[in-house]
Amino acid sequence: MKINETIGIDVSKSVIDVCIHTLGILNQFENSKSGFKKMLIWIFKNTGYKKRELLFVFEHTGMYSDNLGIFLDSGHYHFCIVPGLEIKRSIGIARGKDDQVDAKRIALYAYRSRDELTPSKLPSKDIGTLKSLNSLRLKLVKQRAGYKSTLKEQKGIYSKKDFKTIFEVQEKMIAALTKEIQKLEAKMQQIVQANEALGRNYNLTISVKGIGPQTALTILIYTANFTKFKTWRKFASYCGVAPFPYQSGSSIKGRTKVSHLANKKLKSILNMCAVTSIRHSPEMKLFYERRIKSGKNKMSTINIIRNKLISRVFAAVKRQTPYVDIMKFAA
Repeated sequence: MKINETIGIDVSKSVIDVCIHTLGILNQFENSKSGFKKMLIWIFKNTGYKKRELLFVFEHTGMYSDNLGIFLDSGHYHFCIVPGLEIKRSIGIARGKDDQVDAKRIALYAYRSRDELTPSKLPSKDIGTLKSLNSLRLKLVKQRAGYKSTLKEQKGIYSKKDFKTIFEVQEKMIAALTKEIQKLEAKMQQIVQANEALGRNYNLTISVKGIGPQTALTILIYTANFTKFKTWRKFASYCGVAPFPYQSGSSIKGRTKVSHLANKKLKSILNMCAVTSIRHSPEMKLFYERRIKSGKNKMSTINIIRNKLISRVFAAVKRQTPYVDIMKFAA
């Protein structure tokens, strides 16, 4: 793939600011299908390049950038969705913020990195649907947790006789939210089981002791059914559980530790999985107890278990055979 021109796009709710790097010209279009078509006409008119010679680069801005990604993907254009932090750090010290300036910075970043950037691939329709359903589920779970916490505190302080209505309303809200959460979970399971590839990898993932149904679905979503990350180590780094050294020369000799640049949501889920694994897996429990008795740090041990769970999941999917707990066969 030979890229002769890079297009930087700053995406907002209603408009997109577009910059053609080598020409240094900017324009603004609607964040809609008709706006995207006008953008292409303007680009081809000013550059004269064919679409295979162009690379479109923009930040991931959630639902605001989804339609642009779908449009470019359906037209078989080369495009790359890049984390905003990566672009910000690549340009060095910058002052102020403006959409047109941001479009220029993105175009410059794209031009400098054009030989290293890998074109993005949108997840399948089923993965996209699962992602939306899971996002809504997490919001409802958070709301339910809020009601539960408030209700528990109130019941510990107020009398049931005087606050009967307040208690009943909140209990009804908790029951209603639980019902909707179960409905979303059932729909997600239906989608997974209807898709042969998703269903097979889902079953392989939950074969690892400590990985539950919701964690398995979350892993499927973030790995795009194990196509987004080539190795388990890269996924571990994305989750923020892979340790990195911190040293330089003879003066800086820090301890090896995980990076704060991570998907904190996944990291939290994996932490709960590790704790569950210690409680219910004899192998992990024995490993944990041995390390603690030898004086090892508790959190570093839990982090090792998080990495073990990830590596086992990826190994099971790669082999396409369920994980086998060999400890139960030991004499």
